[in-house]
Amino acid sequence: MNTIIIEDEKPSARRLQRMLSALDMETKTMLHSVEESIHWFQNNEHPDLIFLDIQLSDGLSFEIFEAVEIKSAVIFTTAYDAYALQAFKLNSIDYLLKPIDDDDLAKAIKKYRERLPQKQAVTLDFNDIKKLLINPIDREYKKRFSVKVGQHLKLINIDEIECFYSENKGTYLYTSDGRNYLLDTTLELLENELEPQTFFRINRKFFVNINAIKDMVSYTNSRLQIKLNSYNDGEVIVARERVKDFKTWLE
Repeated sequence: MNTIIIEDEKPSARRLQRMLSALDMETKTMLHSVEESIHWFQNNEHPDLIFLDIQLSDGLSFEIFEAVEIKSAVIFTTAYDAYALQAFKLNSIDYLLKPIDDDDLAKAIKKYRERLPQKQAVTLDFNDIKKLLINPIDREYKKRFSVKVGQHLKLINIDEIECFYSENKGTYLYTSDGRNYLLDTTLELLENELEPQTFFRINRKFFVNINAIKDMVSYTNSRLQIKLNSYNDGEVIVARERVKDFKTWLE
């Protein structure tokens, strides 16, 4: 199977290449920009499968499809939240949320291989997808959460919450007064409910509130360690694949 990776962050591209190699999928070509990709597709035989980052250094990767008729299957790799990715579901496009998990990658490849007989050129509704990725429609985000305390229900306003995290198959919120509460939801569902300018998913297990960040420190393997105002139950680390988006979010 001929596979290529289009990703502007070279460490992320190399990591994905290693993950694919472990699944017996060799990737010899890696591209890093819209311009480079367009030129490559115009002068090379198209691969069977493309792993494609949405946001490249010189624009959205959809510009590649607008310039060249792509004849390959595509799995998008992205740090966009689940709300924006509704557009991909509507267009029957597969995606992997960064940082990419080994199990998720294996499932996506298995799904691709099972659909091989029906492989078709990629068709995208660019307008619908761009609307969600560039200018999301106005929508209401959650302003409070209800949590169970014994036999009682307690309301917690969103501005009281420092972070959300998953632990031992449970999802918790942590408040500015140093208390945590179990929620009846998942981090994936929370991505649709949290205001993206206030909360950021720094890794697969943690959302942080920008107003609760006390300090940020360089950490091993090009990661960042976050210090929150009250939370001290464990290290809060921005995954290497999310550092670039995290810094953009801070601004």
